[in-house]
Amino acid sequence: MAEQEERAQPSHRQSLPILYSCFSQKSSEGEQFIPAHIFGYTLSGSSQNYLDGKLYIFKEGNFRFLRRNQLTKYTKFPPAGGEYRSISIAMDQGTLRSISEEYDLHASKPYTGENALLLKPHPLFTSYIESLTPYLDVSGTSDTSKALTDLKVREAVMILLQTNPVLKDVLFDFSEPGKMDLEAYMNEHYKFNVDLNRFAYLTGRSLATFKRDFEKTFNTTPNRWL
Repeated sequence: MAEQEERAQPSHRQSLPILYSCFSQKSSEGEQFIPAHIFGYTLSGSSQNYLDGKLYIFKEGNFRFLRRNQLTKYTKFPPAGGEYRSISIAMDQGTLRSISEEYDLHASKPYTGENALLLKPHPLFTSYIESLTPYLDVSGTSDTSKALTDLKVREAVMILLQTNPVLKDVLFDFSEPGKMDLEAYMNEHYKFNVDLNRFAYLTGRSLATFKRDFEKTFNTTPNRWL
């Protein structure tokens, strides 16, 4: 678990499963690939997330869930005279597979809901976020700290299942992105600064197939088109 000063934006901390963000600039903008499902809470300030062609706004006191394998552009706004603060918990595939095997939990049907959800407040959410507070200044480098972090991530998964059962079909869907309409996806996401391997993966293709399909669709190479 770690605190992140967004002024410095140390990239190696982005992979930590529990991230505390805090900054006091007028606003902060960026883009991000979301590799793991995220359960988050806004402590102060607000944020705007543009994801999958839709704008989502999360305000102070909001709990949110973001689905994995998404590209998002965001803007974070601190309150007047204050700091933007949030906590994000990333639920990695290894942890979810372990829970799936231990409790025999599986997706029963394809999830067709939103890729970002504003979650209804619940006492379990509040208690969980409060339980993280003592650990926010811990570096998370020791074996003990890692064990505590792993337990808190598992706890977040179980709380989400109890409060929002529909998320079972998201959390335990371990399939990779399926092949999708390449033209529509690229026209929507071409401004994201990601490499061709990422675009290929997110459109459900190998790199070679992506390049071949791209040239058939756009009559030019991906690099030239971008």
